[in-house]
Amino acid sequence: MTAPEPHEGRHHALWLRRFHPAPDRALRLLCLPHAGGAASFFVPLSRALSADLDVLAVQYPGRQDRWREEGVESLDELARQIYASIAPLTDRPLALFGHSMGATLAFEVARLLEQRAGTVPAHLFVSGRRAPSRHCDEAVHRLGDEALLADVRLLSGTDSSILGDEEFLHLALPAFRADYKAIETYRYRPGPPLRCPITALTGDSDPKTTLDEVRSWSEHTAADFGMKVYPGGHFFLSGHQDAIFRDITGTLLTEHGGCAVRH
Repeated sequence: MTAPEPHEGRHHALWLRRFHPAPDRALRLLCLPHAGGAASFFVPLSRALSADLDVLAVQYPGRQDRWREEGVESLDELARQIYASIAPLTDRPLALFGHSMGATLAFEVARLLEQRAGTVPAHLFVSGRRAPSRHCDEAVHRLGDEALLADVRLLSGTDSSILGDEEFLHLALPAFRADYKAIETYRYRPGPPLRCPITALTGDSDPKTTLDEVRSWSEHTAADFGMKVYPGGHFFLSGHQDAIFRDITGTLLTEHGGCAVRH
């Protein structure tokens, strides 16, 4: 197993956002957004958890302050670039949280951490996504602009007022399409299960996955597995923020001796 080379962390600032810096926290949480999402999706989570955790969010190319960059159309390539950017974060326990596309991406980053760096993540939280081994053929990225936007609207992951902004849509569509292509062309490669615990979160009426598909995340860890089901659809997170925040904090602090401050 080989750790990332020191120079591989040079894009740390490009990929990662800290909305509520907490450098003295003993535990870190890295958050990965959904397709079409941005790091700012996790501002509420960062605000709520910063008293206990050092929360960071990944900013994909092609949106917000990275809007001039082309989106990455390969989920494996996204995982490699994020892995390279988080080398400076592995000096203390690092948990991962991903929603929808971000869940599969977090899984692949966790695999790289374990296989290349020998670093076992503190925990992997996966939200709104079927297990990587449960493939489903999808090709929204091949559809026209209106059809793609209709899918984005259906999932309600992007502010409807933004979706009505033609200038924003012109800038954001390439990033939306790149994200959809990345997750829809992803294929799971069989390998050893992760050594870190996995907690899967899902909405009971999510049109993108079934409870059975979510439960299959248990096959991807040799450690503990837990599953929590909330009322709601694909973005059930928005209606249950307080409960989810408590679950994440409680799980991590319990697993790591309740120590929030780095000594």
